Amino acid sequence: MPDQSTPDAVSSPEAAAKGGFSRRRLLGTAGATGLALGATGGAAGYAAAPSAEKGAPAAPLTSLGSDVVMFHGKHQPGITTALQARGHLVAFDLAAGAGRKEAAALLRRWSATAQRLMAGEPAAQDDTDVARDAGPSSLTVTFGFGHSFFARTGLEKQRPVALDPLPDFSSDHLDKARSNGDLWVQIGANDALVAFHALRAVQKDAGSAARVRWQMNGFNRSPGATGRPMTARNLMGQIDGTRNPKPSESDFDRRVFVPAAGEPAWMANGSYAVVRRIRMLLDDWEKLSPAAQEDVIGRKKATGAPLGGGTENTPMDLDKTDADGNLVVPINAHARITRPDQNGGAAMLRRPFSFHDGIDTDGVPDAGLLFVCWQADPLRGFVPVQRKLDRGDALSTFVRHESSGLFAVPGGAATGEYVGQRLLEG
Repeated sequence: MPDQSTPDAVSSPEAAAKGGFSRRRLLGTAGATGLALGATGGAAGYAAAPSAEKGAPAAPLTSLGSDVVMFHGKHQPGITTALQARGHLVAFDLAAGAGRKEAAALLRRWSATAQRLMAGEPAAQDDTDVARDAGPSSLTVTFGFGHSFFARTGLEKQRPVALDPLPDFSSDHLDKARSNGDLWVQIGANDALVAFHALRAVQKDAGSAARVRWQMNGFNRSPGATGRPMTARNLMGQIDGTRNPKPSESDFDRRVFVPAAGEPAWMANGSYAVVRRIRMLLDDWEKLSPAAQEDVIGRKKATGAPLGGGTENTPMDLDKTDADGNLVVPINAHARITRPDQNGGAAMLRRPFSFHDGIDTDGVPDAGLLFVCWQADPLRGFVPVQRKLDRGDALSTFVRHESSGLFAVPGGAATGEYVGQRLLEG
């Protein structure tokens, strides 16, 4: 992912003063992470470890543990939030007999729990203590609705046209049991136990109203692991996300979020998430020479720079040829095919997690990318790009799309609201 600001991360100067950290000291402690730093002192609940001596002041959290993302806001958290080190994606189906009333109660519970956990507080009921002693750690919990949700709740007339099923693609080898779902939850955090704590809380809150349809677990590089802020790498070793749209760009909101006056009204300031489990055929990929891998992608493996020269962010010269008249960036290179200017301006915000689920019975790694992309309209974002990739992407030989889902993610909940309230009580 590209380095980007995190507008929904907050910093508390008062907490910093109490914790005894100056901004300079905090930055030195954190290392060059590329993430916006959150509150540096003890937050509520689990924010500080218990003191070893009774009456002694609690030790302040490190910056990683104290980073806070706000639950309430214009947009849901977990979309423009900086990429986190750990993630869980989980889909639920409503239980037999559960409808709109039960769904509303569930989203109310989920929203209340997400708000507490993201603030570093324990769950209100039967907390498991898994995250005790840890701070919020940039935890985000994001909720969405699948196509089937609307028929289950009698809200078919409120189902967005943009939520129509994705078309079939030739690279698809989809497992229906691990695709789609009535409800979708994305959890991210920079601490594995904090992320797992939120996952268990969400699953427990589902109660008898919904059951897990599928769950996928992922990871990224930890903040501070590199000597400087940089775009993430995927399991192929490639820098991944160089051309992601950035919140600072003037057309970012138009590309990623449904406008406030958009249709349907309950999706105002929301977005659509396409979720794909993409298996990487790593044994085959790793047999290629570094130069061959670079030709497949169209970029230098070490730096992410275009094959035509420059740095990672140098504009790619698609017409440049070598001494023999061959295109420097091959015609079927992944980076060439996915460029917005090669797809009618189609763009999406990619925010993936890597995964590794062990070794298959044939001895190859079950590993790859939990691809999550965000856009104002998937028919203008993901679909045209994937169709183009389907017609001749050099990378397609080394990947396999094994599951898929499309979810409508409503705008953020205002204070006193729960996510989806405008749909479920409108």
